[in-house]
Amino acid sequence: MKSKLLTSVGLIAVSAVVLTGCSSGGGGGGSSAAASCTNEIVNKDAAQVTVWAWYPAFEAVVDNFNNTHDDVQVCWTNAGQGNDEYTKFSTSIESGSGAPDVIQLESEVLSSFSIRNALVDLTEFGANDIKDKFTPGSWEDASSGDAVYAIPVDGGPMGMLYRQDLFDAAGIAVPTTWEEFAVAAQQLKDAGTGGVLANFPTNGRAFNQALFAQAGSVPFTYDSAKPTDVGIEVNDQGAKDVLEYWDGLVKKDLVTTDDAFTADYNTSLVDGTYAVYLAAAWGPGYLQGLSDADPDAIWRAAPLPQWDAANPVQVNWGGSTFAVTEQAEDKANAAVVAKEIFGTDEAWKIGVEQSALFPSYVPMLESEYFANLEYPFFGGQQINKDVFLEAAAGYEGATFSPFQNYAYDQLTEELYSMVQGEQDGSQALDDLQETLTKYATDQGFKVN
Repeated sequence: MKSKLLTSVGLIAVSAVVLTGCSSGGGGGGSSAAASCTNEIVNKDAAQVTVWAWYPAFEAVVDNFNNTHDDVQVCWTNAGQGNDEYTKFSTSIESGSGAPDVIQLESEVLSSFSIRNALVDLTEFGANDIKDKFTPGSWEDASSGDAVYAIPVDGGPMGMLYRQDLFDAAGIAVPTTWEEFAVAAQQLKDAGTGGVLANFPTNGRAFNQALFAQAGSVPFTYDSAKPTDVGIEVNDQGAKDVLEYWDGLVKKDLVTTDDAFTADYNTSLVDGTYAVYLAAAWGPGYLQGLSDADPDAIWRAAPLPQWDAANPVQVNWGGSTFAVTEQAEDKANAAVVAKEIFGTDEAWKIGVEQSALFPSYVPMLESEYFANLEYPFFGGQQINKDVFLEAAAGYEGATFSPFQNYAYDQLTEELYSMVQGEQDGSQALDDLQETLTKYATDQGFKVN
């Protein structure tokens, strides 16, 4: 039963959708992930660790590591972003060869690969010695029970990016609660601008799950120490309350339901169709990178609206990690790379300034440099200090299922049915609960 479970879950693991190699040469790198290094090896006599990663401007980070480490060198390639990389990794797991020593993985897919015995538990390589260098929420995301399957890198604490010019024209005050958000949506419609306050994407996946979590939803319980046990409660009251709220806005034509991260969606972000972009901390970089952004638009950042302003709940959308694969022959040196490649202020200045990453690394988060950064795109606003630092500090982490991408795909189908008027949010989540429970049981899981 377990082999059937691992194989079937492995197939699901490669269906991820995301937003945002090298041969071992010499030394200690053991995988044959690719024919050559993308980057330059500084010390050719040192052990080499192969790395797959898709971060922007990552070569500069690699060069920083190689120039500051005499005993180990990174041999890096971009094996594709998200789904492309996960497909290659899954193929290497099935064949037993071809994986890199270290791999960039989104935190939400770690369980999908750890259940296949593809990732190393880094506690035996001193992971917990550096635990305090990372935000509690990001560390929780990279862990399962007592095991630590990856080192956090960047995160996506959430806030609200909004068009100040559109708000001013319609007389809208910046909403601090979801109740005020609904009022603002009606105000904008009444102003007759032709736009809407925001978009509710049925394919939002981790975005939608973050909204549920803010209302107290805990959809999954899972511990890698008991890999065939999973708790599923996707139809809890918190999630149902959130869908009732958004479905109400949809029915009043106060928000759109466009698929996220399409060409049309990107255009709507910058042409005034949406006055608000509910975003992760990587959202400002994404928004600024859109080539057709209106230079006259006035963008500002504010905290994510809350259900109870007196008791704010912070949530996260996305975030990546570095994991060591079981195919790495020199796991100790691979762990050094996973722990240290983004383990300095120098590396993080590259990540922040050239890649628009939001660090999970506490020394950078607590630095005056990061807090006081002024963002010209936001009129010089210090958006980290004003919004995202508090959001990151308040995020407590989440537990993902070992078939998270399948769960997201099914959620997308149910939400699409909801916005088409075929069912309400409560029924959508009840159907999702039934679907996921059946799927898990069919794959050999014990559903708690």
